[in-house]
Amino acid sequence: MEKIRMGVIGLGQRGYYNLNHYLAKYKDVEIRIVCDVYDDRLERAAADVKEQQGIEPICTKNYKEVLNKELVDAVYIATSWETHIEISIASLRAGIITATEVGGAYTVEECYELVKAYEETGTPFMLMENCCFNDQELLATAAARAGKLGTIVHCSGAYAHDLRKEVSEGNIKRHYRLRNYLNRNAENYPTHELGPIARLLNINRGNRMVSLVSIASKSCGLEEYIEENKVYEQDPTLKNAKFKQGDIVNTIITCAGGETILLTLDTTLPRSYNRDIKVRGTKGLYEMATNSFFFDGMKEQWRTVQYYTGCMDNAKEYYGELLPDVWKNMTEEDKKSGHGGMDGVMFRIFVEAVKSGSPMPIDVYDAASWMCVTALSEASIAQGGAIQQIPDFTAGKWLTRQPEDVIKLN
Repeated sequence: MEKIRMGVIGLGQRGYYNLNHYLAKYKDVEIRIVCDVYDDRLERAAADVKEQQGIEPICTKNYKEVLNKELVDAVYIATSWETHIEISIASLRAGIITATEVGGAYTVEECYELVKAYEETGTPFMLMENCCFNDQELLATAAARAGKLGTIVHCSGAYAHDLRKEVSEGNIKRHYRLRNYLNRNAENYPTHELGPIARLLNINRGNRMVSLVSIASKSCGLEEYIEENKVYEQDPTLKNAKFKQGDIVNTIITCAGGETILLTLDTTLPRSYNRDIKVRGTKGLYEMATNSFFFDGMKEQWRTVQYYTGCMDNAKEYYGELLPDVWKNMTEEDKKSGHGGMDGVMFRIFVEAVKSGSPMPIDVYDAASWMCVTALSEASIAQGGAIQQIPDFTAGKWLTRQPEDVIKLN
């Protein structure tokens, strides 16, 4: 396939950005149809496609009109969390190559239905988890693959991102997070940190996640923010609103291989952004916050503050040895777009997989097992931190599936 006929479903902040910055710029992609429920978003997207590709795409408010094999080869789905799996299933059953944005699932059953649709149709599917393609996560994975960290015992990560303004202005900006924070209490966005960790631990490829427990703090951050910033003057529905979503949610996952994973959701209190990835092994540690390696031979110095501050950012010393070529060769201009460059890496790999017919690097089993964490965490929190069993969506195939990274590592 030399040129991909593409449909884009969902033209909010994420969908429009990626349409404008990637898909419409690729010479081997032709945007045939765009879809959103809002007229202004459709008009803006259509104008950009015409400017960049010289064609006028079809505009529709009905996603089912996009799923036409006579019209498109592939679709990119960037709608609200609630509709990702529904539209993905419809796309797979229509025989359309499917790429969907991230977010948590609402039920375990819909994850099973997604897997069923894939297995019955064989239609290629990719979860567009961009953090799996980031340089720091790939660096940590490469260090683990090279044996520099020894036997991996524990990994942790966070979606630590002050979203108080974005969430509280959900009705104003037509964003779906607000209704979720008002009505649910869960690890609602697990895949940014879990995705890279799961791939490092070979989840669904010789290992699997077995169970989880989740605990949520009380909810204060959004309510105080709305009151102090008088957001209710723009959106009266938020006057005295009460949110169910806890300010901090911690989820502990156990794996068949004996490893543990700690996920932290931290989006409604003041803070700087951090995915806070840590990889702990018998020979060393990688820490994203300081971009640092700590190896066993340094142990006599570990307890001193001077050593800790002195080794910050020392992971750069290993870039030449461990970073994949796509990051070694990335220009500063490449890094300016799309979360420091990782979006561009992800979309290019997806497009090349579509053209070549090669397997998608993040498949339906990854999507189901990562996304179900949201539904299971919600149940665990509601039950006071009760253990929840994580399904094996591979039906035992994880035992024989071979480990494979999302990108070739050194």
